[in-house]
Amino acid sequence: MVCYSISVIAIVSTFLAIYSLSLFLNSKAKNFNEVSLIGTNKGCDIYKGSWVLDESYSLYNTSTCPFVERSFDCQKNGRPDKDYYKYRWQPFGCNLLRFNGTEMLSKYKGKRIMFVGDSLGQNQWLSLACMLHVAAPQANYSLDRIGKIYTFNILEYNIWLLFHGNPLIVDIVTKKGSRVLHIDSISFYNVWKEMDVLVFNTWHWWDRTGQKQTWNVIQEGNITYRDMDRLELYTKGINTWAKWADSNLNYTKTRVFFQGVSPDHEGCEGKIGPAKSPGIIHPGEIELEKALKTMSKSFVRLINITRLSQYRSDGHQSIYNNILDCVHWCLPGVPDAWNQIFYHLLNS
Repeated sequence: MVCYSISVIAIVSTFLAIYSLSLFLNSKAKNFNEVSLIGTNKGCDIYKGSWVLDESYSLYNTSTCPFVERSFDCQKNGRPDKDYYKYRWQPFGCNLLRFNGTEMLSKYKGKRIMFVGDSLGQNQWLSLACMLHVAAPQANYSLDRIGKIYTFNILEYNIWLLFHGNPLIVDIVTKKGSRVLHIDSISFYNVWKEMDVLVFNTWHWWDRTGQKQTWNVIQEGNITYRDMDRLELYTKGINTWAKWADSNLNYTKTRVFFQGVSPDHEGCEGKIGPAKSPGIIHPGEIELEKALKTMSKSFVRLINITRLSQYRSDGHQSIYNNILDCVHWCLPGVPDAWNQIFYHLLNS
């Protein structure tokens, strides 16, 4: 049963719940003083593997997860083939933990899990919401949005799954009608610090130009730039995040992950099945791994989805979203594998 909270009381209650999460965080947490850039797990690299067709997939569909947004629902938008959501990621030499939504609901009862970043983070957030919903389909849930924060709450378990739309993570401030990208500043973090689990991502908004660009000028310290090489700009941004996380996040309270760069593809229309080769190493992923390695506390884990997703040009929304979209992914589909890995890392 679904309850969409639209009353003022419900909205205020949700808002207060987000900003009062410290009430739920008084218990001692495990010290996760670790970093995993290549995904080794008892000698096995979970990111080296292949996509295997599994007829037991998908983990949900739009009848069992009715709140999948229409733009992500490729089947409803007319996609005729179905194999794209039947592939699962299989590491060489070991197995990922199979996703167990019932176990995750119990383990994270009363907890808050937040994704922070761009629409690819939203892709993953919605995927995980569906994976948890089908584990308790009769449980009441609420689905709300307050500004740039989306919330999904399964009431029986009081588990909150949140998405904060913040594509660049660093600050953009409007001054005298001009949007200034403060490449060395992060100020929106009070809510982040109260979470039990954080998953960050960023990449796709850094190379936007023209009307799609979300800033007018760039500021670093006292220096103002009209423009900058976009990979250099992205690198500065993620290093700002790394320094901020080192200084501000409490690793004894919050588990922190960074989602690897979600790759786009040229010419995804009509693609069937995984590619034979992932292609060149993504430059954004290289810079992200470098930034994470600079962190002194080394408690951030990388969900290294880039290379394995590069095989999957068939998994994009393609023409099944009014326009040709080779950036976002169909649901169910590839982001479910990201969450399978996320679940594995949470339990490793």
